[in-house]
Amino acid sequence: MEPLWKLVFLLEPAPVTLILTAVAVTFGSAFRALNYGKEMERNRDFSEASITLDKSQALMIPIMSSCSLLLMFYLFSSVSQLLTAFTAIASVTSLFFCLSPYILSLKSQFGLSDPFVSMCCSKPFTRFQWLLLFSCISIVAAWLVTGHWILNNLLGISICIAFVSHVRLPNIKVCAILLVCLFVYDIFWVFFSERFFGANVMVTVATQQASNPVHTVANSLSLPGLQLITKKLELPVKIVFPRDLLGGVLPGGSASDFMMLVLCFDHRKSRDTVKLHELYSSKGHKYIWYALPGYAIGLVTALAIGVLSHSPQPALLYLVPSTLGPVVIVSWMRKELAELWEGSPLNLNDKSHQTEV
Repeated sequence: MEPLWKLVFLLEPAPVTLILTAVAVTFGSAFRALNYGKEMERNRDFSEASITLDKSQALMIPIMSSCSLLLMFYLFSSVSQLLTAFTAIASVTSLFFCLSPYILSLKSQFGLSDPFVSMCCSKPFTRFQWLLLFSCISIVAAWLVTGHWILNNLLGISICIAFVSHVRLPNIKVCAILLVCLFVYDIFWVFFSERFFGANVMVTVATQQASNPVHTVANSLSLPGLQLITKKLELPVKIVFPRDLLGGVLPGGSASDFMMLVLCFDHRKSRDTVKLHELYSSKGHKYIWYALPGYAIGLVTALAIGVLSHSPQPALLYLVPSTLGPVVIVSWMRKELAELWEGSPLNLNDKSHQTEV
């Protein structure tokens, strides 16, 4: 065990930025998902239907995640280029999804005309949408060439936001089942996998860099400027920051480890999109203000224990109780736990009555 003064490390720019970024991305992902769901319900546009998990699917996620983890542990070098290609495609679509609302806002604000010009993926695309798509492709291409940590974080955040917006949980009960299973999953693969597989599977997979298919193609074709293309890439599944000016990065827990549970419950009676200032108007009545500090406390605790023990820590060991616990306790005291636990009854003729968490 390291002496307590080692916790001064948490005051360095890299861990402080990591914590603030993780909390902001967690909140921003839930906020975007809340308004995206309300927009789909209000417009009756379910062409991009989200996936709502049930109990059996929640139970299967840790099992499938374990299989994927083992696959990457044993075959990462063989599948890393394919994984990078899939990640690049997911990054383009996620970045497009995240930036689209800002394009709509700009068009509305300045009264710009933007007629449909052609079809893409069976959907009509406007001129601005095509420009946005090419911009997203250019950003992903720049990441493939340089592997820069800023681009890596940008793509990781966009994937997180898109995932949370399209994969939803119907109530806290299903969420609790999923979190408890992931709680066990995280602890096993971080603390006990070395006993069974000879190495820490989670840490080994998380710290591996993927081969860059762009470098492989450029090398096989003997293209000029090969030395400018990075051979290895950090996949955008974790947040990384330079620890100092001499180089090196600090791997951070993925901001998608745990998303806010309660924004949709706080605003379940409204179909209108929620403005950011509305969340601050009545702090004492919103569950988000119990969940968000809990997330921050759990994240800081995980980092602190990691520094003191000088060993990797399963983030969900601290995030699950610190985030789920306050929400359950406060809702029980307010006599709202039953509604939060089961969710609102689903009216099959009106999807907007489903409480999504």
